[in-house]
Amino acid sequence: MIKLTELLEEQEAKKLRVFDFDDTIATTKSNVILTDKNGNMSKLTPAEFAIYREQPGDNLDFSEFNQVISPQEIKSVTNILRKLYAATGMRRITVLTARKGAAANDIKQFLQTIGINNIEVVGVGSADPQAKADWIETKIQQGYNDVFFIDDARPNIMAVKKLAVRYPDVKWNIKLADYMRELN
Repeated sequence: MIKLTELLEEQEAKKLRVFDFDDTIATTKSNVILTDKNGNMSKLTPAEFAIYREQPGDNLDFSEFNQVISPQEIKSVTNILRKLYAATGMRRITVLTARKGAAANDIKQFLQTIGINNIEVVGVGSADPQAKADWIETKIQQGYNDVFFIDDARPNIMAVKKLAVRYPDVKWNIKLADYMRELN
């Protein structure tokens, strides 16, 4: 008689590979324009916006951020993406971005220019780290049991690490991308 644990071990892993875009796959000149309650205007880079906490009276303009402006490849991460894309076996590879879905086509075009084609791009439309964690949790509930996640924002990493605690039977590989370290 076959035990349940033996059956589970024999099952092929259902792999989910998730990459953030901004400051993980590429740097861009796409900013969020902030006008505070006193009328002072400033621009937030994607990295600054990822940790920004909105204040009463703030007005955020995403017109630049909804476009991919002057993207520059971060090769240490895109090389990982290329290897996973070329590897044998089944896996779902997704670029999961805080940008709204409208930016997905720009991201896909950029990926094509660097030789990475047919990658799913999902825009959660929110800088709230829980938005990315919720998307990943939905995939776990659909049966994905082997998750790789890479992002440059520590709050996003922490939100996904909370999932790892809630789903201990899932194989997790959670990485913080730090392209600034590459420049030094």
